[in-house]
Amino acid sequence: MSKTTSKEANQDQNKTTFLKRIQHFFYTADGAEIFVKGSSLALMLGAIYLVYVLHEDFTQFNTEQRSSLLGRSFLLLALSLLVFKAFFFLYTLYHYIKYKAIKSVSDTELPTTTVIVPAYNEGKQVYDTLISLSKSDFPKEKLQIIAINDGSKDDTWEWMQKAKQVLGDQVEIYQQPKNMGKRHALYRGFHLGTGDVFVTVDSDSIVDQNTLRNLVSPFIVDNKCGAVAGNIRVLNNKKALLPKMLDVSFVLSFEFVRSAESNVNTVLCTPGALAAYKREVIFNCKEEWINQKFMGKPSDIGEDQALTNMVIKQGFSVLFQSNAFCYTNVPERYKNLYKMFIRWDRSNVREVLEMSKFVFTNFRAHSKGAARLLFTSQVLKIVMSYPLFVFMLFFVVTEPLLFIGSSLVSILILSSFSVIFYSRKYNFAESFWAYSYSIFYTFGLFWITPYSIATVSKGGWLTRGLDAKKQRRFKLMP
Repeated sequence: MSKTTSKEANQDQNKTTFLKRIQHFFYTADGAEIFVKGSSLALMLGAIYLVYVLHEDFTQFNTEQRSSLLGRSFLLLALSLLVFKAFFFLYTLYHYIKYKAIKSVSDTELPTTTVIVPAYNEGKQVYDTLISLSKSDFPKEKLQIIAINDGSKDDTWEWMQKAKQVLGDQVEIYQQPKNMGKRHALYRGFHLGTGDVFVTVDSDSIVDQNTLRNLVSPFIVDNKCGAVAGNIRVLNNKKALLPKMLDVSFVLSFEFVRSAESNVNTVLCTPGALAAYKREVIFNCKEEWINQKFMGKPSDIGEDQALTNMVIKQGFSVLFQSNAFCYTNVPERYKNLYKMFIRWDRSNVREVLEMSKFVFTNFRAHSKGAARLLFTSQVLKIVMSYPLFVFMLFFVVTEPLLFIGSSLVSILILSSFSVIFYSRKYNFAESFWAYSYSIFYTFGLFWITPYSIATVSKGGWLTRGLDAKKQRRFKLMP
């Protein structure tokens, strides 16, 4: 073999090795994280330069908009929204600073508590959920755990039976005659439960040992408390990128937003993954709740927000416990994620309409003004979704570079608060997912709210069916 041929072979081998290393880098979790975070920062820094280069075009665009009545009207509207959002952020920040979680009461003071776990197509995860609940630092004689299989098509019932074998009298398991939906499973649990407090836990969630006692303590400390929201974190955030982004988003949504809402006694939604309710409050509204309809159809989504609304309507406070942690699985794929968001947004639109029927009445003796302000913020988000959507499309078509540059710079400015907030509480490196998530949401999920409003009459869970792999597996089972 000639020296030239040998040299070429070595070059080809080095090239192949380099390409394999590059491929391995992008296929590993750490490599993908570095790439996504780095790309996000690069995009935003590039956008700053783009805005600087195109500053004359921005000036001309604004001048053109101010020269027309429609343009002036939109700019005035945008400025008004900006002022309101700034005020609302400062209002939220103030109440977040004032917020303090209620400390756990003693064992003798803790109320008798029934935990209800509705399950549908969860497989082994329901077993893990029940085991984690059984390990709670809670007096066993005061704790009742009920698991209800809602007509699952997989091996959920078998895993519930295994949990029963391990835990014995610590857990009660039941089967629905057919799949009737989460609302009906919870309704059955309310009737089976004997506790003074009901706790609902999703079957794809894990709780800390002190979660239950921290969650129910506010009912003893505050007699006006009708419901308590738990602190939700992401369970499956070790490998997939979307859960990593969502974990940062959840921290802001719960530990910042709900902390502030709790300080004014009006958490707008107790999450299905972990929430607690006073027994008398549930029994005051359970028939209205189970028979709730929207546009003539039975409501099969948004059972958690609907229940929260009914608690507030009765004049009770709804609080948040930042020290009551629950870790839950979230979608790892884009399709399942947007389906989850569609369900959430449809529910939000429906319950904002329901809240409008009582929020401006004398529904309770304390802090009505705060509830009305929170309601107004929700209304603005819904009402302005279409004008902003239309303006965005107009901006994209007429000035695509200006749109991309201004959007990315806005993300850099606004998401920096999320980065700072998360890094101070948890992990600095992970906090940069806030930038990636904001870019992903702005360009990949911007259509969710307008679409949800247009299809608000549709129901369906959308994400609870078996995936293709599970379908093949259980189709082959005898």
